[in-house]
Amino acid sequence: MQPDYRKTMAACFIGYIIQAIVNNFAPLLFLTFHNTYGISLSRITMLITINFGIQLTVDLLSAGFIDRIGYKASAILAHVFAAAGLVLLTILPDKMSSPFIGLLLSVIVYAVGGGLLEVLLSPIVEALPSANKEKAMSLLHSFYCWGHVGVVLFSTLFFQLFGIENWRILALLWALLPVCNLILFAKAPILPLISSGDAGYSLKELTQKPVFWVMLLVMLCAGASEQAVSQWASTFAEQGLHVSKTVGDLAGPMFFAVMMGSARLLYGKYGEKIQLQRAMLLCSMLCIGSYLLISLSPLPLLSLLGCGICGFSVGILWPGAFSIASASLKRGGTLLFALLALAGDLGCLGGPTYVGLISGHFNNSLNIGILTAVIFPGLLIVGLFLSEKLTPGLKERILS
Repeated sequence: MQPDYRKTMAACFIGYIIQAIVNNFAPLLFLTFHNTYGISLSRITMLITINFGIQLTVDLLSAGFIDRIGYKASAILAHVFAAAGLVLLTILPDKMSSPFIGLLLSVIVYAVGGGLLEVLLSPIVEALPSANKEKAMSLLHSFYCWGHVGVVLFSTLFFQLFGIENWRILALLWALLPVCNLILFAKAPILPLISSGDAGYSLKELTQKPVFWVMLLVMLCAGASEQAVSQWASTFAEQGLHVSKTVGDLAGPMFFAVMMGSARLLYGKYGEKIQLQRAMLLCSMLCIGSYLLISLSPLPLLSLLGCGICGFSVGILWPGAFSIASASLKRGGTLLFALLALAGDLGCLGGPTYVGLISGHFNNSLNIGILTAVIFPGLLIVGLFLSEKLTPGLKERILS
């Protein structure tokens, strides 16, 4: 009997929604944490840094661990950590002498789950028997975007109906999703990324291949190109729509996420009509155009429109980089995906940091910061040309 890989695909799709919950639910409560526990906002915002710092650490350390215990056990463990962290968020701040430490410990627990999911989900889908794997990868990553939008919309609706003081109930409701998906993963068939009998590349073997370094550059620039604008989208929404910070936080990042998810969904549905490297090249050029519109437009509303265009342009860059790297380095295995995730996350941290530093140097001019950030999609274009030059027959490998 043929295994039902639709279960596996569905579990991976839901897994990215869970990662969106891990990354985007707690920030909606920062002001509530401040008012309830008397914690300064500067300390509370450290939770974002800790969350992504833990995920970066998991990216770095997980390859050997995942290969040792297997993909299924690792996926189940990731869901256990994600659910446990969300449950602890409702308990520890009230039970510990320092509410901040309680929040911090809860974030650390679910960040481990988020980091494992980021490393696991792409190679699990890559290993499934299907044609046009780049389409499946793009569709997979679109679910993070829809998860982000869903978390914001559903949470906002819940707070309006039941009051934000009942946020603990909502956290427990969100925790049910990883519990249910854990059961689905336990029943889903999972294939090894590398065929039995084949040995994956060691770290030394990977680092000796020029295309590996090129793909790290592509992945880093994909993350930086995305977050250099995404992190500032709420500012442009406030300026362009003349709305409050709260509305700006919803409108700007949500607009960006919807456009990014739409690009991934469209490529996931119609990707066979345009070759992946060409699509990524066109999107990188569109990204540069959006940066120019954001930074040079005299109208704030056009800058906000540029943020949406940027979201669409960066949509397929991250999943596309995974597909090209996997096709270029067939024996890369879990180690390759873990290092790519690490490079992408470093780009996500470095992109907005770079924009902030440049803006500060030019009298807090965010427009100049965004303008100089065209270096990221520019370098990504260079990386795409190099990857094709270093890997003959890359197009055929991606489609196989």
